[in-house]
Amino acid sequence: MTSFVENSEPGSEPGTPEVQPNKRRGRKSIVWEHFTVQDVGGGSTRACCKQCQQTFAYSSGTKLSGTSHLKRHIDNGICLATRRKEKNQLKSSAPRGDGTGTSMDVPAPKRQCNGSSYSVNPPFDQERCRHELAKMIIMHEYPLHMVEHPAFISFVKKLQPLFNMVDLNTVQGDCMAIYQKEKQEILKLLSETPGRINLSVDLWTSSETLGFVFLRAHFINSAWKLDSRILSVVMSPFPHSKDALSQAVEICVGNWGLENKVLSLTLNKSIFRSDTESLRGFISMKNPLLLNGQLLVGHCYVQVLSNIVQDALVGMQEAINKVRESIKYVKTSRAHEVKFLQLKEKLQVPSAKCLSLDDQTQWNTTYLMLVAAVELKEVFCCLDTADPDYQLTLSMDDWKQIETLCIYLKIFYDAAHVVSSTTHPTADLFFHEAWKIQLEFICGTSSQDPLIINLVNLLREKFDRYWKDCCFVLAIAVVLDPQFKMKLVECSFSRILGDEADTYIKIVDESIHELFSEYIMQFPLSSYLEQGSLSIVKAEESLSIVKAEESLSIVKAEESLSIGKTEEAFDVSSGGNLPVDDFFDSDVFMSELSGSQSTKSELDQYLEEPVVPFTLEFEILSWWAHNSFKYPTLSKMARDILSIPLSAVNPETVFSIGSRKFDQYWSSLQPETMEALVCAKDWLRYGSTNTM
Repeated sequence: MTSFVENSEPGSEPGTPEVQPNKRRGRKSIVWEHFTVQDVGGGSTRACCKQCQQTFAYSSGTKLSGTSHLKRHIDNGICLATRRKEKNQLKSSAPRGDGTGTSMDVPAPKRQCNGSSYSVNPPFDQERCRHELAKMIIMHEYPLHMVEHPAFISFVKKLQPLFNMVDLNTVQGDCMAIYQKEKQEILKLLSETPGRINLSVDLWTSSETLGFVFLRAHFINSAWKLDSRILSVVMSPFPHSKDALSQAVEICVGNWGLENKVLSLTLNKSIFRSDTESLRGFISMKNPLLLNGQLLVGHCYVQVLSNIVQDALVGMQEAINKVRESIKYVKTSRAHEVKFLQLKEKLQVPSAKCLSLDDQTQWNTTYLMLVAAVELKEVFCCLDTADPDYQLTLSMDDWKQIETLCIYLKIFYDAAHVVSSTTHPTADLFFHEAWKIQLEFICGTSSQDPLIINLVNLLREKFDRYWKDCCFVLAIAVVLDPQFKMKLVECSFSRILGDEADTYIKIVDESIHELFSEYIMQFPLSSYLEQGSLSIVKAEESLSIVKAEESLSIVKAEESLSIGKTEEAFDVSSGGNLPVDDFFDSDVFMSELSGSQSTKSELDQYLEEPVVPFTLEFEILSWWAHNSFKYPTLSKMARDILSIPLSAVNPETVFSIGSRKFDQYWSSLQPETMEALVCAKDWLRYGSTNTM
């Protein structure tokens, strides 16, 4: 059997087994400058490091071990002799005591192996390390003074002795530098955003009763992606004063240059109705009010759901506490849990649910706790017979309350998932859940069960107020979904409002036409496409067509728009959402361009065409991006309306109960420092633009 090792040659290591001349293979890898091959008997060989004499497996009979592990021995600085040598080189290259600052021993450049350097460590970069330290503090909300903690300093010194540890003031300055650099990028992003900006306003407090007004911008960017960024965190010593909120909004709008760009404000539950008038007055001075300001102030969808759920939980607190204590009894003792599981198996209860205690600050955990308990109700009802120590038996009335509560909590749980499961939900999504909640309440009031009637009456009042204030915006948003248009509004309003439905449907229809007319006046260039008074040259400029004649052929149009040829005309009446980049019809193009064959507005044409077939995978923003040429003005309106935030809180807090508070450390920071840390964290989540 032939051994696949290097042939014995002059200068080769003694003891290397011979190979047949016609089977010889030269070793070309550069690692062999650092290793020799030694025969260890039995047809096996090992690679020996020339520096530290450590040996590694190389071949065993016909099997080669390769050289990757040998490269790692050199690349990763595992070789102790090499590390000692480099350490001595560092010492010899240090400044001389004679003040010349030079050294006669300059290490030779490292050889390369397959494009990678044999350098033990990459060059140390103090500035880069400082940047990463500041970024870590921002992203994980570590206290700034952690850099002065002895244990942290010791850890860093052990990790990298060359790093000069920074103090609190230095790391604070590094964090502010990141904030300022990222802020310039956000300013650029907002300036390049084609549409309007929608603001959400959230209010946090602290243990010192200070207020912190969070203002977040929501918009659809130039790539037709829904986006949002925190813009300001303004401290207010008197958060509930009359003008506190409008002052915070004024600061934000001024600092970010958003005059004439704000379309709507969405407020959370902590902001009182009296504040909205001062907000309305401020915004009206800086921005043209669309629909007389009806889109200006909304209410936070998440906070409404949270308030309703809290009312429901408080209303049945006694029964909920019995369930919680029963679960605590089972889960806090292994013996109790074994008896519970044995009884479940004996009763053949099919539920796969596991008991768990809830976090009472997160109402979804309470709902999931109750759902599991209901499915295991039979076990709890018999537990006192199997375990005499269990004395917390719930009555049948208690279980009925819990079961009824779970029915309505599920409605709110599903509705809240519209926010929590989507990073940036478009405004149309909220209508689907909101009208179903309203319908459930209406059905509940006609129930014959007093328990359901009482629960619905307890919960419905708050949601009625929300529906009254926000159904208008919700309806307009869903009309701009080509899968539904006015059809869902007509269907849902008929079921919710009964005989009054026609009146409200007419209001929605008239309002969306009025809103479209206002967009026509604001964007006259687009309106000319409908009115037929825009010349072909003007239209070509708006479409970014370099050059075209009035008698533009389909081939010419395809070349100027970089559209591939198609033999099939795009059927407008099909309601399809094929992108402009895929299909192009010369007749449709010329008709839309000149407006000579139709006097209908974009909006009427859109509403009269068949709806797009419903699919779960449908992406509304992609559809509008592909149809923005066909509906130039309506697409601008869709861009603005669909980015209206129906929630003023982050998706992470959708199930939170109670107001959000800063702890003592955060509220002790200077307002500008706290704002920089909060904003920079939000911005860095989307990918840092900082490169060093």
